[in-house]
Amino acid sequence: MTYKLVALDVDGTLLNDEHEMTERTKNTVMEAARQGIEIVLCTGRGPQNSIPFMERMGLEGYVISHNGAATVEVATRTIVHQFEMDRGGLTPFMEYCREQGIHFDINTAFEMYVDHVEELAGPVRYMYENFLMMPSNLPAWEALADPVVKFTAFGESADLDRVFEAWSKWTLPFNMLRSGEYFIDLMHQEASKGNALAQLAAKRGYKPEEVLAIGNYYNDITMLTYAGMGIAMDNSPVEVKAAADAITASNNEDGVHEALVKYCLS
Repeated sequence: MTYKLVALDVDGTLLNDEHEMTERTKNTVMEAARQGIEIVLCTGRGPQNSIPFMERMGLEGYVISHNGAATVEVATRTIVHQFEMDRGGLTPFMEYCREQGIHFDINTAFEMYVDHVEELAGPVRYMYENFLMMPSNLPAWEALADPVVKFTAFGESADLDRVFEAWSKWTLPFNMLRSGEYFIDLMHQEASKGNALAQLAAKRGYKPEEVLAIGNYYNDITMLTYAGMGIAMDNSPVEVKAAADAITASNNEDGVHEALVKYCLS
């Protein structure tokens, strides 16, 4: 099968555990693009800290950001589509996090907001520095002009296990998912990587069987199952591997390079 669109998750997939894209992986992705394959990053990151990876590879096109909540054109920074959340529905989640001492941030397509940015320290500040995105202070809702597309809780894995279990018992107005060991994301009920990828593929004129997707975590399952070829990294949880059509090497062993060579460049 000739694949015309390749969707790549970023953290844990395109990047190794040092948050770096190796030269081998970068060169292989660029070679796929030179051969006419459209590359789209499909990530939990926002466009501000995912588009630079596209630019580093000399690629334009699109990024599907915030786990599918906002799709953005690289060259113009134009929002192609976004799923707007009901801000009022976030109030109980914000109150829960504040009461339980769980850090959270609020995301529009291009901005990120937290309580008391001046107090960020330790692992929380390190996390934002690693992900190349420093937030601003959360204003009152009426002062926030742009749609909210994602709410993220961040903390130790065991703490988030408890939060996820608690929230799973609520009547949820949002799509809730674990986007990483240390993250829980809330989004519009229809927002997902798979849904956004399906919309973009249709816009670009590609059939599902012409799409190849590579990811490593629970938030990638919808895009792996949508794509004609869904590939899980070896560093994926067992449930993600079970949802995929094939397994490639880990993110620390250039698994994206290996998969593209096998399925797109050979």
